[in-house]
Amino acid sequence: MSERYVTVAKVGDLEPGEMMYVEVGEEPVCLINLDGALYAINDTCTHEEASLSDGTIEGDEIECPLHGGVFNIRTGEPAAFPVVVPVETYGVRIEGDDVQVAVRP
Repeated sequence: MSERYVTVAKVGDLEPGEMMYVEVGEEPVCLINLDGALYAINDTCTHEEASLSDGTIEGDEIECPLHGGVFNIRTGEPAAFPVVVPVETYGVRIEGDDVQVAVRP
């Protein structure tokens, strides 16, 4: 079964280096503009249930605001302790002026 996409924002909503919380179906998602490319990761830290969209971006990584765990924005892979479990990533596409994030079946 293929993914379907849901519109969550407009292209101009995020400047490079900015992020925002969106919901994709039931999933909390952090939408990130990293140097002009858009990425979507699950908004919930895998170490503790903190919102990553309340964290900070440093280079190509996002730091959790609760305990300072770090994830790679592009891959979702852990980049600094105490995070050891990757965060889920989602496909992102642009359709006209709409930013869309993939919803898994």
